[in-house]
Amino acid sequence: MPVRSAILIYVAIYVALEMTMESTVDRTVPANFGRRENTPDPTWEKEMASALKQKYTSSELHAQFARFAAGVDEFDSTMRRIIMRALCKSVGEGLRMGVNVVLIHPETIEIGDSVFIGAQTMIQGRFDGSCRLGNHVWIGPQAYFDARNLILEDYVGWGPGARVLGSTHTGEPIDIPVIQTDLVIKPVVIGFGADVGTNSTVLPGVHVGKQAIIGAGAVVNRDIPEYAIAGGVPARVLRLRNVLNEKY
Repeated sequence: MPVRSAILIYVAIYVALEMTMESTVDRTVPANFGRRENTPDPTWEKEMASALKQKYTSSELHAQFARFAAGVDEFDSTMRRIIMRALCKSVGEGLRMGVNVVLIHPETIEIGDSVFIGAQTMIQGRFDGSCRLGNHVWIGPQAYFDARNLILEDYVGWGPGARVLGSTHTGEPIDIPVIQTDLVIKPVVIGFGADVGTNSTVLPGVHVGKQAIIGAGAVVNRDIPEYAIAGGVPARVLRLRNVLNEKY
């Protein structure tokens, strides 16, 4: 084998080994979404949203939203943002969302600045309810929100597939199907800067404190203190982030 060919083969093998080794090493990179600066939306988008709201009924706006729900290009994304502004109670600057987002009673939903809503997320409001998503909230794909009385404060991170259940049936009287019994709606609040892990579930009436971390797959059935790390089924506090080397 010519020397030149042997050298090229050796270099290729060396590079491949280096890339393989690098791929198995943990990396720390700067946060992207959480540090993004807020950029105002163009004035024409707000004017168009206002015109749509005046011209079309709520059901007609939902139909328009459905037209662009599955599109992946920038035009579809822009139209989703514009129609969302027309549908919702209020929408801040820089909203971004994935495909096939589902909204029920969006007229009760308030969305802050620089919010991201992942693909296939469902936000189920109620005609007399309230839902507020704070500034810089990030929601992963396939999330579900029983948003009849819900607050996600600023900088909340919401993992893919995580859920909020904000209501439950009384189950009484016991001689009728449970789904026919009265519905009890309890407020759910996720505090500033908290992070809720993938596929976790937050149950009715729960308040997750600011800067808390909820582990993946947890079922949160009671309040979680500020700066706590909690996990498990049901979730329990494992330690406090602001207390060094001390378990809760």
